[in-house]
Order: sequence, then structure tokens, then C-alpha cells
Amino acid sequence: MTKYRNLNGNSSVAGYEITPYHIDIVFNDNSLYRYDYGVTGQSHVETMKSLALRGWGLCSYIQRFVKKKYAAKSKYLSI
Repeated sequence: MTKYRNLNGNSSVAGYEITPYHIDIVFNDNSLYRYDYGVTGQSHVETMKSLALRGWGLCSYIQRFVKKKYAAKSKYLSI
């Protein structure tokens, strides 16, 4: 899991993991969401990957455009 840079300073995103067909996002409350091509859509997933790498705008994008279009939700358990 890569730590989200949070350049804006007020994001609830804590980290992310990028794969070819999905992105996993961990929020500050340790909730883990998977956004994939099948449920979320390729365009949204690719935009979210770009925003995650940039470190700015990911949470806002999810709130505005993706909302509940996630493939899975669980708790993130760090090792």
C-alpha cells in the first residue's frame, strides 16, 4: 500500500494500491474500497489512478463522480 501524499492537506484518503484493472483505496478510518473496471468503469478507474499518483483531488473525485460505484468494501489490516 502506497501512502497518499495528500498535497491539499484535508483528504480522508490514507493510501492506495494500483493494479492494471483496479485501484484499492484506504481511507483514514481503515476502510478499504476496491474500484474496478467492471463496476466503476475504466475511465473512472484510470482517472483515480492518476489522481492517486498526483496526490491531490482523489477524495473529491470519488465524492463527485464515483460515490457508491465500488466493487468491494472491507477493513484494511496492516501487517
